[in-house]
Amino acid sequence: MDMETSEKLQGSGVLQLFASLLTPHSPCTAKVANIIAEVAKNEFMRLPCVEAGLIPPLVQLLNCKDQELLLQTGRALGNICYDSHEGRSAVEHAGGAQIVVDHLRSLGSSTDPASEKLLTVFCGMLMNYSNENDALQAQLINMGVIPTLVKLLGIHCQNSALTEMCLVAFGNLAELESSKEQFAYTNIAEELVKLFKKQIEHDKKEMIFEVLAPLAENDAIKLQLVEAGLVECLLEIVQQTVDSEREEDIAELKTASDLMVLLLLGDESMQKLFEGGKGSVFQRVLSWVPSNNHQLQLAGALAIANFARNDGNCIHMVENGIVQKLMDLLDRHVEDGNVTVQHAALSALRNLAIPVVNKAKMLSAGVAEAVLKFLKSEMPPVQFKLLGTLRMLIDAQVEAAEQLGKNVKLVQRLVEWCEAKDHAGVMGESNRLLSALIRHSKSKDVIKTIVQNGGIKHLVTMATSEHVIMQNEALVALALIAALELVTAEKDLENAKLVQILHRLLADERSAPEIKYNSMVLICALLGSETLHKEVQSLAFLEIVSKLRSHENKTVAQQASLTEQRLAVDS
Repeated sequence: MDMETSEKLQGSGVLQLFASLLTPHSPCTAKVANIIAEVAKNEFMRLPCVEAGLIPPLVQLLNCKDQELLLQTGRALGNICYDSHEGRSAVEHAGGAQIVVDHLRSLGSSTDPASEKLLTVFCGMLMNYSNENDALQAQLINMGVIPTLVKLLGIHCQNSALTEMCLVAFGNLAELESSKEQFAYTNIAEELVKLFKKQIEHDKKEMIFEVLAPLAENDAIKLQLVEAGLVECLLEIVQQTVDSEREEDIAELKTASDLMVLLLLGDESMQKLFEGGKGSVFQRVLSWVPSNNHQLQLAGALAIANFARNDGNCIHMVENGIVQKLMDLLDRHVEDGNVTVQHAALSALRNLAIPVVNKAKMLSAGVAEAVLKFLKSEMPPVQFKLLGTLRMLIDAQVEAAEQLGKNVKLVQRLVEWCEAKDHAGVMGESNRLLSALIRHSKSKDVIKTIVQNGGIKHLVTMATSEHVIMQNEALVALALIAALELVTAEKDLENAKLVQILHRLLADERSAPEIKYNSMVLICALLGSETLHKEVQSLAFLEIVSKLRSHENKTVAQQASLTEQRLAVDS
């Protein structure tokens, strides 16, 4: 119906007349409902339909048995609800949704064409009713619409119109967190995979993908999808599209490989596919890393990072030469600056470096050198992973920590990144790596390099971090500096106001016990410097420390006694 006709109808008062014609037993009711459905296709006619009081009688008609009447009524209500807040509110108020959900249930098993057409219209009506409206979607979920729709999909998988309607409905509902719990109790995974295997057209696959992606965020559903054989479908798509230049193939390859990585984010689904490192899926994904396709390289590296989420897997992968594959991949991207691939490969290396037994192996394979090639990167995500990887690698590795700690280029870059105010992650990791170089090497040369390049002030600032773990790492590094190279660092420690900061940490009741303990150890170490000693004397340390002698933590109390003796002797 065109705009002009609709406008004339609106002006003529006919809509109000329609309300009185919508009676269950009148022979023309279905025709009236059909006209309303056509009128409501025009956006500006939806509100007048509501205002003319058409919704309550239409909802009443949903209680009829006549299929043609139900069909036209469903269309009319669906069109009035389309993108119309008022239409939806009126249908909600009249209780229309529950009646439609009940129809879907009672009609669900009928496969004759008329019933399937009605089911399609009713699905569409619920879609228009709840689209992008969390409250109404939640209401439908509470009415139990999810198991009902999953059942429909199973029974009517031959009917493409109805199947598409179900898929669009799932896509909408799956965005809601609460829906995923409900989906996990159905056999949605099995039904979607079955449907997916039948599809040839790109658009249909795309529709199913759009439902799979939000559902696969739920760990229980990840496992169900793996068990239903989705992974094999995804691997097949990758194989078919990897060498294609067609736009839709490139899109499909991306979607399939992204979804593969998402499935590996669940612990159970990941472990099932790893199969002790013997799994065919694991092997296939590994073969993506050396491919020439950037999207596959990215997905392959991310997949390894996801497989590398427990020590057993990490140890197995390092024993089987995966480190070399990742280093080769990084090498291919040193110059072109493909940030996503760099970031993914570094993430994988960082995870692999967590188990103690892997560190030395990875260091002797040259991982530190491979990672250092990215020091010149200006991309914070790459900087962040680079720092994390080095920090994992040098944990308790004396030689490596010493070698890296004497690397002036690295130390200069760390000091620069310690000031990256816009990137808290990079700033935090740089500080932590500076501290780690000192803590793990315990080397005078490393300390000298860090002092000469202006690193001390950052370690002192780090001692005031809001994270206890970082405060602690800073205090331990500073204590080593004070024990090994106090003369070299004295001026910088004074300028950074370390003594005042320690006074604050000890006086603050909220400081954790280990912070108090390490602050006192550091105070004792600083007494060896005349300048810092004077500063300690000028602040009332004795008072605070003697109070700490009765601290509930035994180690803190003991250190307080020792510190008090030192301060008393030196005062």
